[in-house]
Amino acid sequence: MRIMAPLLTAFALALAACSPQPSAEATPAAVQDERHPTSNLRIVPVTIRSGTAAHVFRAEVANTPEAQAQGLMFRTDLADDEAMIFPREGNAIASFWMKNTPLPLDIIFIGTDRKILNIAAMTTPYSLESVSSVGPVSAVFEVRGGLSEELGIGPGDTVEW
Repeated sequence: MRIMAPLLTAFALALAACSPQPSAEATPAAVQDERHPTSNLRIVPVTIRSGTAAHVFRAEVANTPEAQAQGLMFRTDLADDEAMIFPREGNAIASFWMKNTPLPLDIIFIGTDRKILNIAAMTTPYSLESVSSVGPVSAVFEVRGGLSEELGIGPGDTVEW
């Protein structure tokens, strides 16, 4: 019996090692915790459906007053698959400006039905002029200036996040 005990223990340990282990990649928390290296804001996928095309972006979520005030100020680059989304509460008109923003942006205003209301395209860097939505919004979405036209994104397209 003394010889069998170590063998049984070794067999049990070998069997446990062969059991499937949960992977870190499958953990929803790991997916939800992706952060942008510059802003440290959470990144979520945002899809714009334009006709039969689906354009997917990795969007930083500016969901606090501080993050919304900062926006993309002082940023000197924004890849074509990068964006920032500003979720809004209520049904109010949204106005944005380009103070301290060196990049031209397309500012996309998303209605309460999650369809694009209007786009302020190729906004002027550093401008203090306000650009506004044409109706109440549920979010505002910013991408590189000119990208909306290049991709054929326009009013009436659906935005999912």
